[in-house]
Amino acid sequence: MGAALIEAGAAAPHSNPPPAGEGASQPLVRAEGLAKTFDVSPPWLNRVLERKPRQLLHAVDEASFTIRKGETLALVGESGCGKSTVARVLVGLYQPTRGRFFFKDQDVHTTLAKGGRELRRGIQMIFQDPYASLNPRWKVADIIAEPLREHGLVQTKAEGEERVAALLQSVGLAAVDMAKFPHQFSGGQRQRISIARALATQPEFLVCDEPTSALDVSVQAQVLNIMKNLQRERQLTYLFISHNLAVVRHVSDHVGVMYLGRIVELAPKKALFSTPRHPYTRMLLDAIPKMHDTGRARTPVQGEVPNPLNPPPGCTFHPRCPLANARCKTERPRLLGVDGVQVACHAVEEGRI
Repeated sequence: MGAALIEAGAAAPHSNPPPAGEGASQPLVRAEGLAKTFDVSPPWLNRVLERKPRQLLHAVDEASFTIRKGETLALVGESGCGKSTVARVLVGLYQPTRGRFFFKDQDVHTTLAKGGRELRRGIQMIFQDPYASLNPRWKVADIIAEPLREHGLVQTKAEGEERVAALLQSVGLAAVDMAKFPHQFSGGQRQRISIARALATQPEFLVCDEPTSALDVSVQAQVLNIMKNLQRERQLTYLFISHNLAVVRHVSDHVGVMYLGRIVELAPKKALFSTPRHPYTRMLLDAIPKMHDTGRARTPVQGEVPNPLNPPPGCTFHPRCPLANARCKTERPRLLGVDGVQVACHAVEEGRI
């Protein structure tokens, strides 16, 4: 390919060039080799009687990325690729099996193990399903005020109501809505309530786990526009989890493509959508309907995701890849940097694509 390849690791330079005037700025969020393994084995007695070994599910394997303040990194991929597991590791719902996650140069999981109250305020999460993430027995005022009370950010009931009213108005709802229950709202309005709750502690980093996938398309646009406006006003930093590439194109600055727990391509949004490198990324983009291709048969995403309990050797994508060769079937590709993009693909490394 004529371009020098470098191995992308913790000590490698940041693959995404910083904005003008910020060459020396450090990323707000930094993940280094994050991995999460789940033991999904049958009970011990069953394993002994059936003479079966333990079964381990490698949900996330060596995920590394950085996000600068005020920017959005989107993680995309098919269901089961590990996107939501990454989200839960970042907010402390799961402990990583390996690797570290830094927020403002603090090791998050080490700090949270010691309490980390200030750090917990700075990282919040917006969940996927607004019908399941809000307590149906609580009024909206109590739902949004709970993190305010938990972190000691309000001292009186009146002060709490004032803060709740301001948060509701910031997401396009009215102050009077605090007296209602979640069932009195539509799905889009419930997700706005979830966003208001996440903003209550004035976080700097929001982990958004498919926040619009359960909503109608027209409502999705409204919620995404609210999130973009809030990001501009408050200089918020997002990790945006999604399987919808059209949504990702609207909200992201950089995109990471995941396959079977590993990041296979990490690139600025413009570069990824204009010149995708990894065959899997190309396959995903080719499946998107295009306005000017009416009547042209779309190429579906070929094949099926392998069983994550028994992934293929070498490159896990090789059973579905049209460019796979003998090396792909035996040697796992490393995430390498080329022209500001990181990609894990032997075909790219060898100049076959």
